[in-house]
Amino acid sequence: MLPQRRNSISSTHGSRPVCAVCLRPQITCICGWVTPTPAACEVLILQHPLEQHHAKNSARLLHLSLPGSQLVVGEVFDHATLQSLWPGPAYTVLLYPPTDYPDHAAPAPLDAGRLGNPAGVRLVVLDATWRKSRKMLHQSPALQALPRLVLNTVPEGRYAIRKAHAPGQLSTLEATCAALAQLEGNAARWQPLLAAFDGFVAQQQAWSGR
Repeated sequence: MLPQRRNSISSTHGSRPVCAVCLRPQITCICGWVTPTPAACEVLILQHPLEQHHAKNSARLLHLSLPGSQLVVGEVFDHATLQSLWPGPAYTVLLYPPTDYPDHAAPAPLDAGRLGNPAGVRLVVLDATWRKSRKMLHQSPALQALPRLVLNTVPEGRYAIRKAHAPGQLSTLEATCAALAQLEGNAARWQPLLAAFDGFVAQQQAWSGR
């Protein structure tokens, strides 16, 4: 079943009306899948420019479903830019798996004790393909230096509309939900958003088959 679309002011991209909320053509609007779920911590999504208008991208749905989250498009994030994005004090961590690439500086050690207070944590998420996220890190030493939050358990992926190139690769939405569930100790709270994500995936599959 496709979602009911919200009424929103639209702009026009070429000959196609565009939803002013999800920024997609109105005929493929995803606003009906938005599932507001406040996170206990701050969430900052850094989106690679190539993902901004990708029809199968999950970050916009994630951002719209996380009240207070930020979504910033860019490829290079220096220290000053990042500082402007998080003016308040918080323990800032990067959601990213361990890497041993020689072109990446070693991240700061993770302070597990500070993660025990999610309200004082800021979670930074890279929205990009694996190759592009590596390039974002390579070009942004300030991101490299952040402590890494690694998922204790990687759930089975449900992102059937994009090919995973290695086991354990998830969409931005899935990985962020898993990280928030881990920080909060409450996986059940994120199931409604993951169910909505399943609907988004099904919608994209339906449109791809037309």
